Amino acid sequence: MVERDAALGRDGLTVGAAAELVGVSVRTLHHWDEVALASPSVRTAAGYRQYTVEDLERLQRIVAYREAGLGLAAVREVLDDAETDAGTTLRRQRAQLAEQIDDLRRLDRRLERMTDAHERGILLSDEDQKNIFGEDWDPRGPQNARNLWGGTDQWAQFAERSAHRTPEQWRVLSDAMSVLQRDLGDAMSAGVAPGSADAEALVERHRELFSNFFTLTREMQVCLGQMFEADPGFAAHYDGIRHGLASWFRQIIDESARMHGIDPDTAVWR
Repeated sequence: MVERDAALGRDGLTVGAAAELVGVSVRTLHHWDEVALASPSVRTAAGYRQYTVEDLERLQRIVAYREAGLGLAAVREVLDDAETDAGTTLRRQRAQLAEQIDDLRRLDRRLERMTDAHERGILLSDEDQKNIFGEDWDPRGPQNARNLWGGTDQWAQFAERSAHRTPEQWRVLSDAMSVLQRDLGDAMSAGVAPGSADAEALVERHRELFSNFFTLTREMQVCLGQMFEADPGFAAHYDGIRHGLASWFRQIIDESARMHGIDPDTAVWR
């Protein structure tokens, strides 16, 4: 309840004084006046409109309900509609707020996973990674990859997809990669020639499967093939599947690139 005090003149308060008293802007009071929610009731001899004690009491009620989150239409109903129960309106507002809080909590969980994925790459424990990717898997691998490529678009894509990937989905991808690597070894042993239809099918399978992590262009695939052969760790992995597989894999990727108008010797990561 607003009490009469020295700030209140004989007729009332100006819009500026009223705004300061109830803690809103002059612009807000002008808007409430324009939509006929709360208007100054008296006019001075000089023609200035002023707020009375009753006007100020209404303004304070409006402010209270606005701070509780009610829209102007709901505030108008509470103040002016005799059939509207304020308690019912406020309970409805609380229910809507509870829904918003739940939405924000879900958003926060998604943001947390996205943040973790950008920092860790794979959101699995070390034990789960070994269970899914095999005992030879090094859980430090994703962190090493982030140290090398953390600022690239490809790492961002990898993290964004990783944030939403379940352990079972990781297992499916890991199994598919294992099958592909076994088929690569079998094809090499069977004498499949680079540039043949069978070799091209394997290269396409690899590009499509790898694109689950980030979009892999043909030029990027050439760069990967070169890395598989030149990097001691990758070379040991592929040659452990079948001796000479790292070089043969690079060869079938290079030949596929040539068939699509790409010179492997000048290919870059793009």
